[in-house]
Amino acid sequence: MTVYGIPNCNTVKKSLDWLKAHKIDFEFHDFKKKGISEEKLSQWCKVFGWETVLNRKGLTWKKLTKEEQVGIDSEEKAIQYLIHNTSAIKRPVIEKDGHAILISFDDNTYAETLG
Repeated sequence: MTVYGIPNCNTVKKSLDWLKAHKIDFEFHDFKKKGISEEKLSQWCKVFGWETVLNRKGLTWKKLTKEEQVGIDSEEKAIQYLIHNTSAIKRPVIEKDGHAILISFDDNTYAETLG
């Protein structure tokens, strides 16, 4: 299992704490340091939808002008934006056996999916 995120994100911390508490092994991919590929973002968009993968609640998104925000209106544009602004990816994303299964953190959803 791989957890994608950034280590100083509170939601990522909650997720990692949950996984550790439930003794679930994982590898952590810090996309601030390691980056993220267009292919990986495309896979996630197919699973979750690009509007979910794009974190519109974060500071990175809010720093954009209204015009810039409105201009990101498709999966292709969102992916290009996210490749260069990894802080705007909703996190964490969890993959199992190379397939994205979870995005963000919710205790009940984690229990149901990873039980």
